[in-house]
Amino acid sequence: MTQELYQKAIIFAGEKHSEQKVPGTNANYLLHISNVAMEVLIAYSFDNDFDINLAVQVAILHDTIEDTNTDFEEIKDEFGENIAAGEQALTKDEKLKSKKERMIDSLNRINQLQKEIGIVKIADRITNLQRPPKHWTKEKIVSYCDEAKLISSTLSKKNDYLNQRLSSKILEYEKMIESL
Repeated sequence: MTQELYQKAIIFAGEKHSEQKVPGTNANYLLHISNVAMEVLIAYSFDNDFDINLAVQVAILHDTIEDTNTDFEEIKDEFGENIAAGEQALTKDEKLKSKKERMIDSLNRINQLQKEIGIVKIADRITNLQRPPKHWTKEKIVSYCDEAKLISSTLSKKNDYLNQRLSSKILEYEKMIESL
């Protein structure tokens, strides 16, 4: 991983998400993005059998199509076809009716690409399995945990370290749900 690739992606993401906050906080969205990239970098230190350049750039850019006015072509022009395809797979199709359908569709598209895209999805969910925003209902929290289990089972062969870490975060999240 070169610092130049990292910097190009983080500057792009920082500009695109400049007004976005981490849900339920006043923290800039780059906090979430950097946490997802950190999960990928740490996973690489345990198992370097994946393309770190692809994985980290996709991690940094993973929400740009879904959450900003960025489209596939802009990502492709700036970062190349592989990264754009990964971003597109990580983006849920809002034309599908239910949240579950959107997630299954995205996971199916992720599984058609390089394992690095799945690695990013796992790292993203690990990062998101923190204490939920206060305005979430218990039903929404349980549903979010169920989604994490779906991600875990669907992407179970992407990276042993991250798969184990996600399983552990799911168990912690379930304990937190029990205390609600």
